[in-house]
Amino acid sequence: MKISNTVTNRLKQHYGNWALITGATSGIGRELAMQLGAVGFNLVITGRREAELDSIRTELSENHQVEVLPIPGDLSKRKDVDQLLLDVADLKLGIVILNAGFGTSGLFGKTPLDQEINMLRLNAESLMIAAHHFINTFETKNRKGALVFLSSMVAFQGVPYTAHYAATKAYVQSLGEALSIELKGRNIDILNVAPGPVNTGFSGRADLNMTNAAPPAKIARNIIRAIGKKKTVFPDGMTKFLVYSMRTVPRSIKIRIMGTVMKKFTKHQTK
Repeated sequence: MKISNTVTNRLKQHYGNWALITGATSGIGRELAMQLGAVGFNLVITGRREAELDSIRTELSENHQVEVLPIPGDLSKRKDVDQLLLDVADLKLGIVILNAGFGTSGLFGKTPLDQEINMLRLNAESLMIAAHHFINTFETKNRKGALVFLSSMVAFQGVPYTAHYAATKAYVQSLGEALSIELKGRNIDILNVAPGPVNTGFSGRADLNMTNAAPPAKIARNIIRAIGKKKTVFPDGMTKFLVYSMRTVPRSIKIRIMGTVMKKFTKHQTK
């Protein structure tokens, strides 16, 4: 389903017609690129797989006559983050979607340390650097902007068997919630997105056997609709139900519940 003219016009009026999407080669990021490109947004797209970025650029430029700038890179590396920010310095970016990330699962002490460090740098550090940069850019250039942080439903309590991934997403959610207050009245909108299981490449990389996963097209559509309207969005019905139904449950019990759930998905890694 195409983004409505009402939403498209509102976003372009507020933020212009350039958007940046990190982690754009698959899943939610790719769907965000396809849906924004389809309604006329020019895009900067980043990811590790150059061929996938080029494919997205070709499809969008041929079908929708938009400008697409692919910038390959690994944002767990500081030099690639710095290069990305340098490459987009002259563009009038108004929407910045910080989607890049991956997860790990299993017993924390048995996962490879290098992998955990890379996840921390990608999920948290690169997002923080980019957010800091674009907040200053928007204010210096007196430009209205929107920053979208990809959090997760696991961000709201500790989650055994995906402990460090959940911790990185708790960082993202906490930062976004605070910035939405700090930046109130300063012409910069913050949206935190907390999806549950999504049918993407994430579960494969995290080595999780997820069920009842939402389609990324639906998640992307709900994210786009929420930009400039909400501070946190649960972009699928199941996640919204689960999060709200556990709001009155003591935190210690929520952690146990989440641990029981995740242990089923990571059974072969918890011995």
